[in-house]
Amino acid sequence: MSGKVVHNVFVSQCYLQNRQFVGTQYRRDSCAPYVRNLLPFQGGKLAWTGISSMQLRTLSKHQGPFVNRGTVHCNVAPTTSAVPSIDKVDFLKLQNGSDIRGVAVAGVEGEPVNLTEQVAEAIAAAFAGWLVEKKKADGSRRLRVSIGHDSRISAQRLQDAISRGIAGAGLDVVQYGLASTPAMFNSTLTEDHGFLCPVDGSIMITASHLPYNRNGFKFFTNAGGLGKADIKDILERAAVIYNNFTVEDLTNSKEKASTSIRRVDYMTIYTSDLVNAVRKAAGNIEKPLEGFHIVVDAGNGAGGFFAAKVLEPLGAVTTGSQFLEPDGLFPNHIPNPEDKTAMKAITQAVLDNKADLGIIFDTDVDRSAAVDSTGREFNRNRLIALMSAIVLEEHPGTTIVTDSVTSDGLTTFIEKKLGGKHRRFKRGYKNVIDEAIRLNSIGEESHLAIETSGHGALKENNWLDDGAYLMVKILNKLASARASGMGGGSTVLTDLVQGLQEAAFAVELRLKINQDHPDLKGGSFRNYGEAVLKHLENSIESDPKLQKASVNYEGVRVSGFGGWFLLRLSLHDPVLPLNIEASSNEDAVKLGLAVLAAINDFSALDKSALDKFVQVS
Repeated sequence: MSGKVVHNVFVSQCYLQNRQFVGTQYRRDSCAPYVRNLLPFQGGKLAWTGISSMQLRTLSKHQGPFVNRGTVHCNVAPTTSAVPSIDKVDFLKLQNGSDIRGVAVAGVEGEPVNLTEQVAEAIAAAFAGWLVEKKKADGSRRLRVSIGHDSRISAQRLQDAISRGIAGAGLDVVQYGLASTPAMFNSTLTEDHGFLCPVDGSIMITASHLPYNRNGFKFFTNAGGLGKADIKDILERAAVIYNNFTVEDLTNSKEKASTSIRRVDYMTIYTSDLVNAVRKAAGNIEKPLEGFHIVVDAGNGAGGFFAAKVLEPLGAVTTGSQFLEPDGLFPNHIPNPEDKTAMKAITQAVLDNKADLGIIFDTDVDRSAAVDSTGREFNRNRLIALMSAIVLEEHPGTTIVTDSVTSDGLTTFIEKKLGGKHRRFKRGYKNVIDEAIRLNSIGEESHLAIETSGHGALKENNWLDDGAYLMVKILNKLASARASGMGGGSTVLTDLVQGLQEAAFAVELRLKINQDHPDLKGGSFRNYGEAVLKHLENSIESDPKLQKASVNYEGVRVSGFGGWFLLRLSLHDPVLPLNIEASSNEDAVKLGLAVLAAINDFSALDKSALDKFVQVS
């Protein structure tokens, strides 16, 4: 048994005790004196079997936190050699909502590396400890964790580090290699022992559409993606583990990883499920997309599989598909369905190849968008309208949950044209999904949760945030229309969004908060941002030309001058994004001036983008 397993269990115990006794002498004293000799357990023994992960079996009643220090029985010498020159890391700064994100590659000025292999290993060990607790593992079997990654140049190195952290903690590791985020969640649900599924937990190594030097992690169990509180918990555990790493720890974890890692081509199962979903929707026709010409743009991310492994088995022609090869430097365009350059690239590919449909994914395939045969984009509000039309045909009257920046025209389309309900909620795909789940739990039916960013999840797909499955729903519509004799091409999709009112002018401006400005008086940017929003809200109430939204869950949303604006506080950054939509540029400027007048006295707020907009426009 390795010193790392003993050591990390003790570290975890220290961490839990520290959290339990915050504000007492134990917070400081319970770990520090004993972290090297590993003797702080209260009359306990350390025991394990050949098929179980290490467990601490308490053989006597605990009298209190680290009061009676009994002997730890094990067959290994204490780990005493500290890791030389280990960098200090603020682990909590790696949190990005329900994800972990950091800089993994050096070379960009002003962006020092903070997601090193040792940091990754500590995070993985912390996730392993968290998972053992959540699964209430009793030692009857070893827990299993799958690991996948997108095309980033730091992916392999971080996969190896994550594997060491998981294996060193006594759990089994299954590596998938290049994979998609939705596939990683799916691996916790799949029942196929030949592919070592289901796994107990899953880690996707990705930073979505961020630049090449960034990377990060997303975590899953069969209950879904981990939430903000879980990520904070794991990072706090990781900080303790990291700060107590020893040379022996790192050596032992490497040895364990070399013998306990299995490799599986899980994407074979995932893509097969997508293919079968389309065939089923078309009445079990083997090649329901035969005759369709569909091009894919993967942006050199992980989505290149969709052309050869999904579309071609269904009979579609995919010539003209582009940037399918994984390349973590993303040399052609940012893999982001919200990016104008990316959308222009897939639109041009559709037109150049006279294709029926174009499909584009982000780096890890949890977001997507489409383009019809005329070059009309299905992203943002238009993608939500299309998916709402498809879902409401199947589930009349259901509630569609979206993020806060969707348009007034979309609400009218969903409620008046389609007969559904629109619940405009908060930004953040996890927020939107969790709200849809909550509505179902209180008896309000919801089958679709979707953001303007291209994140979308359906109840029928276990609320899995899956860009590929969104496109499968669109393919289902094409295939079923063909099977029922409604004709070919993407006309059926274009017809579904007829009647959607779209603003002639739309803009998003980002107003940054200067955290070093004296107006903050040492306080947080969040408190300052909330003060800005409160002042704006009060100002609006005295203006008869403007009307505050009666139902709103994020920021300040106001209608007027034939349009609307939303000023909100970013989920993670010291920024107040301002969205404006109007029927003309002139009306949009009027809305911008109303915002500027209300917030002009907040000196720590950089209003230059808004100033420029109202002056130039």
